[in-house]
Amino acid sequence: MKPTLPLLLSLNGGYVDTAGFLALQGLFTAHVTGNFVTLGASLVLGISGVLAKLLALPVFCIVVILTRLAGELLRRRGRPALAVLLAAKLALLIAGATLAIRFGPFASGDGAAAIVTGMVLVAAMAIQNAVHRVHLAAAPPSTLMTGTTTQLMLDLADLIGGVAPEARPALIARLRRMSVAVAVFAAGCAAAALGFAFANVWCFVVPPVIALFALLLRVSVPDGEIS
Repeated sequence: MKPTLPLLLSLNGGYVDTAGFLALQGLFTAHVTGNFVTLGASLVLGISGVLAKLLALPVFCIVVILTRLAGELLRRRGRPALAVLLAAKLALLIAGATLAIRFGPFASGDGAAAIVTGMVLVAAMAIQNAVHRVHLAAAPPSTLMTGTTTQLMLDLADLIGGVAPEARPALIARLRRMSVAVAVFAAGCAAAALGFAFANVWCFVVPPVIALFALLLRVSVPDGEIS
């Protein structure tokens, strides 16, 4: 399979979300609205990490706004906005990995170190979400697979039920593209689970490597040829 920027983002999205959930007491760093569910569980069952789950959404929203503003400023100044924002995400992932290795493992999600680590990773994934929506809108989402999976099932239903011959090639192409995105995201989740099981917080060294690969791939591809 040829590595592309959207697929690398999907791989990292699944990896970071799973690693963060396992290491930071159930904190979703990419799928931040999922923290509403885990927040309820934390309050009812007495699980730690309540403050981190409360902070995740506002931190995510603020970083998305800042990413949008920064991207527009870079664009107006003729700077490579996508590459700069991917570099910022890489820097945050390096910071998150450093914090996790320095202060982890985290027995509680309520400690300052765990909260700061979680918010750094949330910020990194907020940049990824914003970048994907603005610069890679034609590609399936890289951090949330519910909508993609729904579309996959709708396309399968249409194929089973029958579609017009002229619509079939486009439908199959979309089905393949989305299937790969879901598979790569799932591979990232599985890799993070294995990494955490065998290396604990050292598993966080992987996301910066993937992010660096994505940045190098972006820099090597001329504008207008991003895939």
